[in-house]
Amino acid sequence: MKILDRYILTSYLKTFISVFLILMMIFVLQTIWLYIKELAGKDLDIIVIVKFLFYFMPKLIPLVLPLTILLASIMVFGSFAENYEFAAMKSTGISLQRAMSGLSIFIVGLGIVTFFFSNNVIPWAEYNSYNLRRNIAKLKPAMLLAEGQFNEMGDYTIKFDKKHGDRDQFLDNVTIHIKGSNGRTNATVIKAKLGELTSKEDSNVLTLILTDGHYYNDVATKTHKSREKKPFVKSNFDKKLMNIDLSELNKVDFDDKSQTDKYNMLDVPGLNKAIDSLVQKSESDYEGFTKNLYQRTGFIRYLAPSKTIDKDSLYTGEILDIFDTKTQLQLVDIANKSLISSQQILTTKEKSLRNSQTWLNKHIISLHEKFALGFACIILFFVGAPLGALIRKGGIGLPMVIAILLFLTYHFIGIFSTNSAKSGGFNPILASWFSTLIMLPLGIFLTRRATADRGLFESQGILEPLKKLFRLKIKPQEKDLSTFSTETDEYTTLTTYDNAKLIDIIKNYKHYNYDIKYKNSALEILNERGVTKQQLKFTGEYSDERFDETIRLKNACDEDANLALILYLFFAPLVLVGKILENNHYESIGKGLFIAGVVIGVVYLIALSRSFISFSNFKKHVKKEVFANSILYILVGLPLFFIVYIVQKRMLNKDVKEDEIHDPLIQVSKNQN
Repeated sequence: MKILDRYILTSYLKTFISVFLILMMIFVLQTIWLYIKELAGKDLDIIVIVKFLFYFMPKLIPLVLPLTILLASIMVFGSFAENYEFAAMKSTGISLQRAMSGLSIFIVGLGIVTFFFSNNVIPWAEYNSYNLRRNIAKLKPAMLLAEGQFNEMGDYTIKFDKKHGDRDQFLDNVTIHIKGSNGRTNATVIKAKLGELTSKEDSNVLTLILTDGHYYNDVATKTHKSREKKPFVKSNFDKKLMNIDLSELNKVDFDDKSQTDKYNMLDVPGLNKAIDSLVQKSESDYEGFTKNLYQRTGFIRYLAPSKTIDKDSLYTGEILDIFDTKTQLQLVDIANKSLISSQQILTTKEKSLRNSQTWLNKHIISLHEKFALGFACIILFFVGAPLGALIRKGGIGLPMVIAILLFLTYHFIGIFSTNSAKSGGFNPILASWFSTLIMLPLGIFLTRRATADRGLFESQGILEPLKKLFRLKIKPQEKDLSTFSTETDEYTTLTTYDNAKLIDIIKNYKHYNYDIKYKNSALEILNERGVTKQQLKFTGEYSDERFDETIRLKNACDEDANLALILYLFFAPLVLVGKILENNHYESIGKGLFIAGVVIGVVYLIALSRSFISFSNFKKHVKKEVFANSILYILVGLPLFFIVYIVQKRMLNKDVKEDEIHDPLIQVSKNQN
């Protein structure tokens, strides 16, 4: 391995490991937050909690690893470009592809390892975490009573519409089913308008007080004749006290791993086998269903026609004409009844078939996601590395903003496509690869631009025409380039000076306590005499002062922020109004407005990124921290840009004033006064 490759790989690995550990810690904390209700108050051993987190960590890799690769690539290559290390490489004839070649081998190897990890470790983790969650859920289930669904606790099944109160102790519209002696049938049904939980959360007895309800119980009889009468007991009550013993339920074996057939617990051979079985079962179900429908029609009894047809000729008349009148009437009546019956059967069978197809789609998606994850890591590297070289920013500020925006785009596209595929609205194979395929052309585009050493945003790109359209370009007068009128005494006096005196005024106008117009007018006079600003810069007689650069960066930031605000004011209302109209039966108008809003939203994202780049350049110039500002852009900028716009305006004006105070030439002139 050459020294350059070793240096790039070492720099990348340091950043990669640091970012990976930070992101993993963040996602682990998010996991604890998501499942805190399942863990809290269960009196669990520390070993069980550690096992819970240990089993969940491999399942976070599909989220953490792509984001780590993207962010680390932008940070490392952005730092190389920012510190002119790429410029040094290019001066020795080393291209961007050559600089990326050694690291590309590492990323490809990482992608292969990722596939084996997702094929072996993640199913193992899913298998263990799912069974551990099931076992934990059995422990003190009174804490897990969920609204609007049946909550099973031993022989009792409890359902209620809503729970409220300071401790969620009150239950509305309670329904309780109690199993009979055989442990299968529901022998008792209790309904009450209100229930109250009075036992403690850590108690082994669930005490429930029911108010204003009725009680229904099937009476078990000894003889078959009495059972045919289906005797029962029914009564009403104003208040009823129930004590449900949970002691047996809380005796949980945390090592029980009886659930083994979930689709995300299987590796590639297991998924292939399961998919083949599901496809065969689906075909068998459809074939049996069609035969059942056909047999229920009754047409099989009327296959023989009543009239003779020439076997050597093709009959093109009405099908009913080959039967006699009586048979025709019977066929029409049977068809009518069969149609009604078939519609009812189809309605009943539709949900079952849809569930079977959803289950099959989940297996297909899980299979292809194992391959797509490795390719996603490779493609996101070829998005992040050239992007870092283009934006020329290292560190944690701008790279984090861009990486999170890109990753959220990649992640949400994947979520929407897979959810649509599970319900049958999208091809499940394409859904697994869709977000990766979306990132592929972006990676090619960025790599080509970085190779050609072209900027990420061209000056004649889509943003510049929009600035001209909305008249956002700051005029020269607004950039403090104003001059004296040729008729003023000051201008006449300047024309009497020789070139050396004018150059001295340009270099030291603040020292003389002159207005900016003296400098600009002197430049104008020299230009008329054939001495241009570029010539002065080349000879070292003229250089832009620091404060002038501050003003230029501020004006550029104002232009980009104003454009982003205008696009936001178009994008947000169009999307919201479009969705409102679409949900209120104005689908055509609503969809049109929504699509227009999405198109403008894409341009808004570009303008937002450009605005943050300009703001970062300004903050870096005035030597201010940009990390907090990047967090502001991430959390607030995308949904509520007008808040960022107001805060940014105030920060710009404040920083300009502070920078003016620290300008050495201004301080000299003020001290002389």
